Amino acid sequence: MIKNVFTILFQRREFFLGLTLEHLGIAGLAILFSSLLGLFLGLLISEYGRLARVVTGASNIIYTIPSISLLGFLLPVTGIGNTTAVIALTVYGLLPVIGNTYTGMKNIDPDVAEAAKGMGTSRWQMLWKIKLPLALPVIISGMRTMVVMTIALGGIASFIGAGGLGVAIYRGITTNNMAMTVAGSLLIAVIAVVLDSGIHLIEKIIPWKRSIK
Repeated sequence: MIKNVFTILFQRREFFLGLTLEHLGIAGLAILFSSLLGLFLGLLISEYGRLARVVTGASNIIYTIPSISLLGFLLPVTGIGNTTAVIALTVYGLLPVIGNTYTGMKNIDPDVAEAAKGMGTSRWQMLWKIKLPLALPVIISGMRTMVVMTIALGGIASFIGAGGLGVAIYRGITTNNMAMTVAGSLLIAVIAVVLDSGIHLIEKIIPWKRSIK
């Protein structure tokens, strides 16, 4: 089986390269939108606590919906193709970013905030120069989870007519070609591991403490 997988990857390398780039494009857009929207909502509910229960509750409810069902719900609105896949992946990626942003902001040492207030720091400066840099490691951890999850879930996009490596998996299943199915799955796993390792490296090399000076 392993030999067959590497054989098909080599023989159809252009096919798999195209699918890999398409997969990265779809997942990349979803990761970008999830990061921006999730960070915004996380900061919002950390500053306005009354919204926390509503936002986190809504994201938790959405997260319980099976991914294939969410794609089905979106089809009548956005149709088949990459747009629906990006929207669904974005929605699924919000929870870890919102949750970690909120947690990171709320777990900041109150003494630090009080000291900053005593120095005349405005609310805006407090948020961007004190709280956000201190919460950044926790936020990055949530984004790391979201990235891996988005890459993996991108494999189901082919079921609603989108591209990506899910096409190889779906084609392998429908044609009983196990080597193609495994090849598509393997490439998704490799991408996820590489990106996860890259973000983990960033977590290690960025001097977090310096960012609040």
